Amino acid sequence: MERKFNFSIDEFYHIYNRGNNKSVIFTNEEDRKRFVKLLYVCNSTKAVVYKTIQGMPLEKINRGETLVDIGAYCLMPNHFHLLLREKNENGISKFMEKLSTSYSMYFNKKYNRTGKLLEGRFKATHVSSDRYLKYLFSYIHLNPVKLVDSKWKENKITDRVKAKKYLTGYKFSSYLDYMKVKREEEKILNKNAFPKYFLNFNDFEQFIDEWLSFSDSN
Repeated sequence: MERKFNFSIDEFYHIYNRGNNKSVIFTNEEDRKRFVKLLYVCNSTKAVVYKTIQGMPLEKINRGETLVDIGAYCLMPNHFHLLLREKNENGISKFMEKLSTSYSMYFNKKYNRTGKLLEGRFKATHVSSDRYLKYLFSYIHLNPVKLVDSKWKENKITDRVKAKKYLTGYKFSSYLDYMKVKREEEKILNKNAFPKYFLNFNDFEQFIDEWLSFSDSN
């Protein structure tokens, strides 16, 4: 399916894709860790052979110039979400091709499978307003709440404390990096390329609380 727009430098995009036939693409922590590391490794203008950097901390990997700026990400069992800024011409397309190919090859080899892992071409939505961009920071980071309360948006969240506790323990999104938890995964993000909505973690925490409270009151 042809996209109705071209990626433009300095513009923001919500990128997402899921498993072919809605199948699970992250079966365990090892898979999720691999994908998260690939978010960093594949964001490079040069080729990086994964086996040469396997086990290395991100700060030790010389990846060169980046293709895109990553503002947020989240992994779910059968899909993922990314918030990207087009930094270079065709940067998003090149990054997604490297990421999708690298992870699919890893997954197919590990589980002795063949065929497409992902549901065709990745999906993309142009972020056309400041309001929508800020909304995506909540949408992407609140996705894991569905794992403990699948109908929280429709039926009001039943336990907000439990939901926030789950988010704090969920390592496979950039939520912890906005909560100022020190970890190597923060190197995946380039927050400076995005508007300064959250000058400190209290601003971000309040923002998340407001969205959870909004669901409480609907």
